[in-house]
Amino acid sequence: MHKGREIILLNISGADKAGLTVSLTEILAQYEVNILDIGQAVIHEHLGLGILFELSAKADSSPILKDLLFKAHELGLKVKFTPITEARYEEWVTHQGKERFIVTLLARKLTALQLAKVTSAISKQGLNIDIISRLSGRIPLNDDKGNVKSVVEFSVRGTPHDKELLKRTFIEISTETGVDIAFQVDNMYRRNRRLVCFDMDSTIIQAEVIDELARKAGVYDEVSAITEAAMRGELDFKESFEKRIGLLKGLDVSVMSEIAEQLPLTEGAERLFRTLKKFGYKTAILSGGFNYFGNYLKSKLDVDYVFANELEVADGKLTGRHVGEIMDGEKKAEMLKLLAFKEDLHLEQVIAVGDGSNDLPMIQLAGLGIAFHAKPKVQETAKNAISEVGLDALLYLIGFRDREIYD
Repeated sequence: MHKGREIILLNISGADKAGLTVSLTEILAQYEVNILDIGQAVIHEHLGLGILFELSAKADSSPILKDLLFKAHELGLKVKFTPITEARYEEWVTHQGKERFIVTLLARKLTALQLAKVTSAISKQGLNIDIISRLSGRIPLNDDKGNVKSVVEFSVRGTPHDKELLKRTFIEISTETGVDIAFQVDNMYRRNRRLVCFDMDSTIIQAEVIDELARKAGVYDEVSAITEAAMRGELDFKESFEKRIGLLKGLDVSVMSEIAEQLPLTEGAERLFRTLKKFGYKTAILSGGFNYFGNYLKSKLDVDYVFANELEVADGKLTGRHVGEIMDGEKKAEMLKLLAFKEDLHLEQVIAVGDGSNDLPMIQLAGLGIAFHAKPKVQETAKNAISEVGLDALLYLIGFRDREIYD
């Protein structure tokens, strides 16, 4: 820029109505100004509009400011002009190359306390909030369904002083106030994820199928104790798996269809899979559970791939053994890599969702890894966690808004 040029920040606020923006920009157009930055938001029918514009060295700002003031008064708007020095503008331009992150807050209802704590944590890390957007629909004051969600997204700029400390702080805020907080690098991969890999038990469905089989076999207490220890990471998965299915020996195979038909889907599961399918995402179930139930869900939810364990059957009864390799944590991660290769995707374009310690390898491998209603150990290790809302919260982390989601 040449010396003597004026840079002015125009801030407009007031009741929103049709034609406001065009009325103001037409005045700017008459004076042939250059637009350096522009942003507009409407909150509860109240407009906030900011325009940073540059006048040429020969131009006089008085007439343009007078015309803008007159038009604003005519429209019932408040107007503010702030001169910006060239040095200040150039400093702002240098910030454009800084890292960018997306911080997403998800809760049943957001509170001022949650926002205060999150924005404080962001500020203490030397990050600057550029944009705040609401992704969910407006929340009714009285809701009988109990499954509403309030989702807000922050676009932040800068380099955190300590990413690990920021993550721990977000976990603490989440635990204290009941809000899920996701923190992602804002890059081309974040906007172009195409494959989502799910655990099955306690993720897509609100059950551990092996426990349901154990109930039918009359060995629930024994199997459940082994399941819990395995999910906490206290037992080797393969060893615990073989112990549990061994207790199912002699169970009639017909009970599997009974259990499948009664499996409770996790809140938001159908909404999530329907939307992912509509927008061309590939989905996969990578489960330490069983193929029979994975294939049932594949048909019900239109899932693309299922990889799980196969129970051996002889004479219409379970033998207490399995067929083929056990789908443990390492195998899940291996299958995730193979599917990414098959779909010609970078691992950063893959999302992995699960609740147990055997899901951690794939959660850590994926570009977006999510611990879903998981044990504390898994939440602490995973990149992001969802604990307060349903499975469809994943859509907001991808960047969907309520109006784009298929209900």
